[in-house]
Amino acid sequence: MSMIRTDDLWKTYKMGSEEVHALRGVTLSIERGEYVAIMGPSGSGKSTLMNLIGCLDTPSRGQYYLNDHEVGSLNDNELANIRNREIGFVFQTFNLLPRATSLHNVELPLIYNGSSAAVRRKAAEAAMDRVSLADRMMHKPSELSGGQRQRVAIARALVNNPSIILADEPTGNLDSKTSEEIMRVFDDLHSQGNTIITVTHERDIARHAHRVLSILDGKIASDESIPEDQRNGTR
Repeated sequence: MSMIRTDDLWKTYKMGSEEVHALRGVTLSIERGEYVAIMGPSGSGKSTLMNLIGCLDTPSRGQYYLNDHEVGSLNDNELANIRNREIGFVFQTFNLLPRATSLHNVELPLIYNGSSAAVRRKAAEAAMDRVSLADRMMHKPSELSGGQRQRVAIARALVNNPSIILADEPTGNLDSKTSEEIMRVFDDLHSQGNTIITVTHERDIARHAHRVLSILDGKIASDESIPEDQRNGTR
């Protein structure tokens, strides 16, 4: 059974008397351990698809199954629980608490799920170590570079051992050299067995993935496997 499976997924928004179809019948499956990029221009529907995959929204029509759970039938509390348990989010703007240390920022998902202080600290330290920031645990975001802040955000996404790491334009606020460093972190995490889905409009970033889904006008325009010798980060 696929980790992620959608069947004829639609998302429709009402804009006054008009209906806008952000997604139009998307059917796809993603297996455990895959590394997938979702590409598309602004307004294509890729962010809407990301919100549905990340359980931040529910479809207007069709079914979405995450680890065999039908997400469309869940209430807000159940959606929040599945997000906290199954999905680690990495955002373009980092979304770190400015007055908190890196370690405390990484601990946050575990605070929400009620883990003890000892469990939180041990898991957060391990996650910081995985992104090579063990020596920056007590630094606040203002004391870190943009790339280091994004690594803290990646560590926070990892701390719950989620089924999926979902990265939304993870290099959008970074220069090209730092972007490559961050994408190498995702490459390493994938090689360790993590399932990674990254949403981007940049072809160079998408080509770190092993599979690229292109979205246009709310539909999947192409579903392309990237041969190993054509992936960025492998040459």
